[in-house]
Amino acid sequence: MSFLGLPEGLAERIVQCNSTYTVRFGVRLRGRMYSFIGWRSVHSEHCEPVKGGIRFAPDADAEEVEALAALMTLKCALVDVPFGGSKGALKIDPREWTPQELERITRRFTQELTKRGLIGPGLNVPAPDLGTSEREMAWMADEFRRANPTDVINVRACVTGKPLSKGGIAGRTEATGRGAQFAIQSYLRDARTPGIVGGRRDLKGASVIVQGFGNVGYHAAKFLSEEDGARITVVAERDGYVANPEGLAIEALKQHQLRTGSILGFDGATSFAGDMTGLEQPCDILIPAAMENAIHVENADRIKAHLVVEAANGPVTFQADQMLRSRGVTILPDLYVNAGGVVVSYFEWVKNLTHIPFGLMERRRRERRNHTIATALERMTGQPFPADIRDEFLEGGAEIDLVRSGLEDVMLSTWSRIADLLEEQPDLGDYRTAAYVASIRQIAGAYEAIGI
Repeated sequence: MSFLGLPEGLAERIVQCNSTYTVRFGVRLRGRMYSFIGWRSVHSEHCEPVKGGIRFAPDADAEEVEALAALMTLKCALVDVPFGGSKGALKIDPREWTPQELERITRRFTQELTKRGLIGPGLNVPAPDLGTSEREMAWMADEFRRANPTDVINVRACVTGKPLSKGGIAGRTEATGRGAQFAIQSYLRDARTPGIVGGRRDLKGASVIVQGFGNVGYHAAKFLSEEDGARITVVAERDGYVANPEGLAIEALKQHQLRTGSILGFDGATSFAGDMTGLEQPCDILIPAAMENAIHVENADRIKAHLVVEAANGPVTFQADQMLRSRGVTILPDLYVNAGGVVVSYFEWVKNLTHIPFGLMERRRRERRNHTIATALERMTGQPFPADIRDEFLEGGAEIDLVRSGLEDVMLSTWSRIADLLEEQPDLGDYRTAAYVASIRQIAGAYEAIGI
């Protein structure tokens, strides 16, 4: 807090969670009553509604939920989306229940949240998190609609991360992985950064290790390899890792995982069953995209990456962060890297409130304008417009294109904000501290503006 110069008492106010609600409820399943416990924490209401995911996890607890709610406040402030921070969890192992049972449990949880004003388009907007997906969000939105039958105009905006058929937005599923790609690109394009090995600023041929092959890790690996030409040399999971120094075929690996339940045994790689050292292999870029504390004091000295990109929440412990930076390893912080999800959630929330898909009002006009430009160029040069780019140039932009464009703009402008602050105040020392300072200053400004 020494870098912030906040008025007395304001730092304490920002740190504390405003409220944490514990809900306990029963659901009759399998011929008996089962009891469940869940939490919804609201960290800060300096900006409303509040926003944050709901996770289903057997080891969830109130303390974790409060910490994640605080992280959401900081993340929303950093990327400048108009939400306060919130988080929720249900203490449950989804693998132990059938889809039909999970639906009943999720709907009962939603009822408890609704009764307490902990879900709603202008109050508190959940999203998917660990153990949940667009399926659970569709159930929650439908249950909220049932509880509010006289006010259905904006009901779809009560949650984000929904299926497209239920008011979702194109690009939401890939958003966090796509945001990680844009974060790396923003870093490499900035001439003030050291880049990767030898000052390189091109991802083509760069070696990348991805730890965690869920939604975030898969999409980050897919985009970096297919669009940027990076080599994904290792993918690590909880049961071991697979490696190929020439680069893994990410889509084929994902299909193998979906088919078999594991990345191990993939034909296009060497498998190392039970080996947890995948993230310790040599590489240019390491992307921890799984659980918290993946890099800790016991393994930090064995990390051989030049750039660590935190796609998961809190994958590097405080001590490990210090150890890595003392060796010259650059770390792009989670507060920035995995903000893509909340940015695109904001786009979905706006779409639900305006009831107009992105691009609907201007797509055809853009297509006609682009066609006019292409025709004019052909007449001026006497040459046909290049066939290999003609279709892309004439395209007016589908919703997915506009979502990706908006996300790239947010990630690039946020990076500039972090890097500019570090350049102005080099005593901040690293990108993580700069990101936190930028975020907290924004929150403090919001509190001061409303007289707190």
